[in-house]
Amino acid sequence: MEIVEEHLNPLLHRREAKLVVHHEGAGTPDRITVRKMTSDHFKTSLDQVYVRSIATRTGGSSALCVVEVYEDAKSAGVVPAYVKNRNLPKDQRVSKQKKEAEPKPAAPAAKPAAEKKAEAKPAEGKKEETKPSPAKEAKPPAAKESKPAEKPESKTK
Repeated sequence: MEIVEEHLNPLLHRREAKLVVHHEGAGTPDRITVRKMTSDHFKTSLDQVYVRSIATRTGGSSALCVVEVYEDAKSAGVVPAYVKNRNLPKDQRVSKQKKEAEPKPAAPAAKPAAEKKAEAKPAEGKKEETKPSPAKEAKPPAAKESKPAEKPESKTK
């Protein structure tokens, strides 16, 4: 592991670092592995380290990682929930599908009746609005046809 760039952010009480992790003969390291390596290097606890991104070029053997190391666990409160979720082991992550699957069965049962009523009224209004507009469009072309007919008559006189 090499530190390419390191920046101290005193406002957020964290150290922002870009690391290059070499992984010859193996796949790109996961976030948990990078977190452990970073916490060992900076001599902090695992709760203070968050991996923002890991990028490996196609066919490459080194990954560029962006890591944030906080001074204490309280300062890490500014980390978004989705980043915290990504940095957990796969068996501990909160799945987005599980959250959506639970509330959906109750909600759609009540909505269809209300939606059908709400959709029926605007649909009728839309049909009425569309009918007059084609009639207006048809009248101007008729007026254009009569004007060219008048011009040739004036030229022939």
